[in-house]
Amino acid sequence: MEAGAFIFDHYAYDRERGVLTLSYAFENGLAFQETIAFPAPPSTAPLDEATNAALDSCFRLLFLLAGVSYYKAFVPESLICRAFALDPVTAGFVEKVYRHGLGEFAYRNGLNLKDKIKITNEVVDPTIARPVALNARPLVPVGGGKDSIVTIEALKTKGFAPVLFALGPDAPLPAPIRDTIAASGLPTIKVTRTISPALIEANKNGALNGHVPITAILSVITMATALLHGLDAVVMSNEHSADAPNLVVDGQEINHQYSKSFAFEKDLAAYTRAHITPSLRYFSLLRPMTEAAIARRFAQSAAYDHVFRSCNASFRQDAATRASHWCCACPKCRFVFLALANFMDKERLLGIFGANMLDDETQTEGFAALCGHGTHKPFECVGTVQESALLMAFLAQQETWKNERVVRTLAPRLPPLNKTAYQALFAPQVAGKLPPPYDEVLDAGA
Repeated sequence: MEAGAFIFDHYAYDRERGVLTLSYAFENGLAFQETIAFPAPPSTAPLDEATNAALDSCFRLLFLLAGVSYYKAFVPESLICRAFALDPVTAGFVEKVYRHGLGEFAYRNGLNLKDKIKITNEVVDPTIARPVALNARPLVPVGGGKDSIVTIEALKTKGFAPVLFALGPDAPLPAPIRDTIAASGLPTIKVTRTISPALIEANKNGALNGHVPITAILSVITMATALLHGLDAVVMSNEHSADAPNLVVDGQEINHQYSKSFAFEKDLAAYTRAHITPSLRYFSLLRPMTEAAIARRFAQSAAYDHVFRSCNASFRQDAATRASHWCCACPKCRFVFLALANFMDKERLLGIFGANMLDDETQTEGFAALCGHGTHKPFECVGTVQESALLMAFLAQQETWKNERVVRTLAPRLPPLNKTAYQALFAPQVAGKLPPPYDEVLDAGA
């Protein structure tokens, strides 16, 4: 289908209902409209002029970034913003997010998007950010896995009293998110995002589909929520390991986790300071940590053992099809099992997963791919191949694990355990200096 240019048509925020409407189209007339519903803030007082201006700048950025869900249906080279005069700085930032965030999508669909995403912009200045009055309290997105739990508990230990954030469709939250929130005992703000039904129909009729930089969209929704509720920090749970690409094609890195990377974090934080407000901070508390270090810290408490889950089968859009347990057959299940096996008693770990994946010979090649013996690192949110190889090599030296089928088979295919490299997994990584007063949060319970 020849769709023509992609059009950012218009956006509108209904303050009384708390609903943001985002409208997009292609030149051939195919149109999409999604809504994002924000709960009312606790204060009934209207936002002041500076906060309203920051909120509108945030909504504009969200409007542009959320469009990637619809743009990918036909990926034309031309993108046009009709909603407002788009400045070159914002256009360049959005183009970068689309290009890198759609790297996996392009690879899987046999596309080359290098230098092919161009958003028409005008000779106008970008918005100049102004300070706004916000309370010193963090807003923390909950993903239902071990990472956000480590962030939540670290902040609680240091007395930060975080407010939790959950994003979902107009349906019950996935059980891991819902139960993590309940176990934390913390107040929570839920925002509902409803994707346009026209996109589902377009996919049925042959439109392209695949992975988008969803964390970029979630991040800006969380920022808008923080502004509405007067909170001064959005604290993510993205780790140092997210920087590693899955593969490199024609000199271009393809990273499933691009919008969780430090590169994206720095870009969004800088854009926020300059063009939304310097009063709202955006960063990841876990950036100095590897996945291995996070797993070790998580294992120090059993409070969330039967609550957390990283398996994608538990987070399907259709609540009726969500799995109620770890599937024990995907890269995420394998990696979390492998990582936690390094730090947990075997009985406890098997109680969480209900199966011993490391003693299941059918899982061997799946674990081998994690350790670098596949065509590339799996397209999932998992640790680096170096981490996985070190974690597996460590298990190969442990009496409890060394005779399990997968460990025994893979041990000869891996280099012997480098104890120095293994210990380095738990040292703070260079790329993640945290802003005060959060720079000492991870000292507690490390």
